[in-house]
Amino acid sequence: MKRLISFFAIIALLGAQSLQAQWIQTNGPYGGDVRCFAVDGPNLFAGTHGDGVFLSTNPATRDASWTAVNTGLTGRDVQALAVDGSNLFAGTRGGGVFCSTNPALRDASWTAINTGLTLTSVYALAVNGSHLFAGTGGGVFLSTNNGTSWTAVNTGLTNTSVEDLAVSGSNLFAGTYSGGVFLSTNNGTSWTAVNTGLTSTHVLSLAVSGSNLFAGTIGGGVWRRPLSEMIAEVGK
Repeated sequence: MKRLISFFAIIALLGAQSLQAQWIQTNGPYGGDVRCFAVDGPNLFAGTHGDGVFLSTNPATRDASWTAVNTGLTGRDVQALAVDGSNLFAGTRGGGVFCSTNPALRDASWTAINTGLTLTSVYALAVNGSHLFAGTGGGVFLSTNNGTSWTAVNTGLTNTSVEDLAVSGSNLFAGTYSGGVFLSTNNGTSWTAVNTGLTSTHVLSLAVSGSNLFAGTIGGGVWRRPLSEMIAEVGK
């Protein structure tokens, strides 16, 4: 009898552990099509396809709630989000870049910051010190004044549909559609392809983890390459 009780106790314990070790759907943002996230302290922002930006101040709790924070955000197809100090930037498809200086407030407001940004479908944003980068369907743009003005920085970037950007120290990587991965060591002044061994060149996502850069591709899965290899290659 004791063995039987112990057996059921183990089954119950394993069942409880399996219930804990799983994904749990939150209650927002209203089942929408979420394209990107940004974290600012305890606040989590979600950029959606067609419904703008949502804010949760308690995202990890069972009663997590989401609030739309879209005042002034005329471009609601949000493809990228980036935090820089007290500013939250949103890159949109067709609307360019928007900035909110009070994103954690429920009455947060947005302002379009597109002077010099000649291509307004923005798929990626990255911050590196005082430099804000926007990846677009026609290359990379740079702002050094929080988006007040933009300049194209595409020398050497031969396939200019930029799907994602990643920063590692002073190095900026761009993942492109059909052109693979490019590296700039001078804040976009010049770019060099770093595709040795990369046979899947439709790169939609990039991530730096430890000493490696990971590239997510269409049809080719995930690729990995040491950062030091690419930096040394460009430095030759």
